[in-house]
Amino acid sequence: MVDRLAVLLERFSVTAQVFHAGALCGINTLEPEGDLGQLHLVRAGPVEVFHGDAALRIEAPSLLLYPRPMAHRFVTDPVRGADMACANVRFEGGAGNPIAAALPAFACLPLEAVDGASPVLGLLFDEAFAQRCGRYALVNRLFEAVMILILRQLMENGDVRSGMLAGLSHPRLRNALVAMHEAPAKAWTLEDLAAAAGMSRSVFANAFRETVGITPGQYLQGWRVGLAQHALRRGRPLKVVAADVGYGSEAALSRAFKAQIGLSPREWKRAQAVSPGKAVGAVRDIGIASAALRSGGIVPRPQGAADAGRR
Repeated sequence: MVDRLAVLLERFSVTAQVFHAGALCGINTLEPEGDLGQLHLVRAGPVEVFHGDAALRIEAPSLLLYPRPMAHRFVTDPVRGADMACANVRFEGGAGNPIAAALPAFACLPLEAVDGASPVLGLLFDEAFAQRCGRYALVNRLFEAVMILILRQLMENGDVRSGMLAGLSHPRLRNALVAMHEAPAKAWTLEDLAAAAGMSRSVFANAFRETVGITPGQYLQGWRVGLAQHALRRGRPLKVVAADVGYGSEAALSRAFKAQIGLSPREWKRAQAVSPGKAVGAVRDIGIASAALRSGGIVPRPQGAADAGRR
């Protein structure tokens, strides 16, 4: 089986930085900060979680993933609290990162449901709650390992219903997606991609649009422009970038760039220089400062059982 995450993680890294480990007591609010997401691991609860109009009560050991900035609030027993380890998660490129763009705004999974996570989580909690040399560096890397396990779990279980991760979950479409990821500069035709997927041209085109939500040509353009943004952030010349991502000239890349994000490459670079922390011209369709937990006001407890409710 092809490795569906290898090229994605190689080109668009995901890093973590722990900012809390231990008992979290009372009412605490996490405000959005820059382009950071958060990953929270609940070792022992209960914990009530609020974001927007949604409410959730966590009884069993679970993980909560916010891949993009979103304000959320925790309510725990003011004395006993809940044992939690929390990290900021940075997807390189922010909202333009295709992994971050493909993930749901919020995901909650029981820890026992994540295949292969038990030894990683055991070591993570052991290090996070201890006082050993190098523990922060080690826990950061373990959080990053957990992120990869979450991505794998979402794909293997088909938990994401549309977009890139849904395509990577499909037993045939994933081969075409990985082919585009690995060779973006190739002059791909619909026939080539259908052959990679082992499907007829028409069946492939229909299945791709139904699953991913856009056409193969639109996806390829979005992937190429995302790679171009990644390279331009690193200071590579536009002419070189154009060739690397499959466009014969700067003008051709500029046209695709503007069609995809509404800005030319030079306009986008100027906007990035002015607002580097904002999602300026994020690729459509495919996608470390410490965040402070602060005390909040009184939050009504959710009504009824331990599942989604209304505030």
